[in-house]
Amino acid sequence: MTVTTESVRSALEQTPEQVRVESHLHPVGSYDVADHEVPTGREEIWRFTPLKRLRCLHADAEFMRPATSATWNTPDGVRIEVVSGDEARGLRGISGLVPNTRWAARVLAEVPASLLVDVPAETEVAEPIVVDLDGTDVLVTEAGHVALRFGAHSKAIVVLNHTGSSTVAAVVEIAVGDGADVTVVSIQDWADDAVHLSHHQARVGRDASYRHAAISFGGDLVRMDANVTYDGPGGSAELLGLYFADAGQHIEHRIFADHTAPRTKSNAIYKGALQGEKAHTVWVGNVLIRKVAEGIETYEENRNLVLTDGCQADSIPNLEIETGEIEGAGHASATARFDDEHLFYLQSRGISEQEAQRLVVHGFFNDLIRKVGVPSIEDRLLTTVEAELAKNVLKGGVLGTGA
Repeated sequence: MTVTTESVRSALEQTPEQVRVESHLHPVGSYDVADHEVPTGREEIWRFTPLKRLRCLHADAEFMRPATSATWNTPDGVRIEVVSGDEARGLRGISGLVPNTRWAARVLAEVPASLLVDVPAETEVAEPIVVDLDGTDVLVTEAGHVALRFGAHSKAIVVLNHTGSSTVAAVVEIAVGDGADVTVVSIQDWADDAVHLSHHQARVGRDASYRHAAISFGGDLVRMDANVTYDGPGGSAELLGLYFADAGQHIEHRIFADHTAPRTKSNAIYKGALQGEKAHTVWVGNVLIRKVAEGIETYEENRNLVLTDGCQADSIPNLEIETGEIEGAGHASATARFDDEHLFYLQSRGISEQEAQRLVVHGFFNDLIRKVGVPSIEDRLLTTVEAELAKNVLKGGVLGTGA
């Protein structure tokens, strides 16, 4: 069945207890742009974001003709194309998204076309589907809508690779059919001047498996929301994140696992490193366990490694629980400098201080990188981490030991 914007609106009116999100971190949504006021920065969901650096994407910036090119490979059996008209409108809401921000409501209402990646039911795609999005003009404020649709019992990996200079607001909707096995990797490797405001919304079908990896290195300001809801029992979601902020960068990741069905699972692991004056990272995690969601399992974890003075890492995990009939729920958060014992152990075996620091950082990220599950991406991430370390660690600019 095709889910249209009209059908989602109808569901919102008929079953508010299932669709409306009663969470202090997620205001009730609306498709009507007029229902969303322009943020001031005092709102809970905006208080960490430097709004002046968003170039009005959060408010009423003109959505200009796109200056970001999109290219992709097309494996056998997969449909990938830009669609418009009725077909594009029919894709709005395939994830069950009801926008709770002005900018996302504007994207759904005003952007005339959608990039569709459609994997039919029972199709197993052997190679990753890679969509390269390359920005060419940071002065152009633009917006996009991407729909990733995976049929029942399909299996596929989609990589969204962001490079170049751009000022873009993007909504990515993911519909994971019953029994499907899906991985979505979003890499933000922008040029230093880019601004990227994005919302990823996934709906996971019965007994389906969904993995989402958010990887942010480049850009002046990157903010990504990664949300998931469930269409039936047995669905599982793994939310992974890796980020490395340099001087002046603001990188913000927010996750929301909304357990809307019983016997579902969610597991979130985000790790970040910071170096350079005024490097700022934000991670806000939230899990809502509804009354209907009995027998669920969830855990969220965020860890940050501060490499130089002048950095700030904000980390806020949240659990909202409406039923006590659950298998398990927990969270963990830590922000620290290098561990004295780790460095001492390595140096006592003849390894130099700088090389010891390098090995500790690689060890910090390595287990998470291996969880991405795409060998070519894993190799690229290891190389990128090494390049980031060269800016400070390998030049001796890292903090002394101690947390």
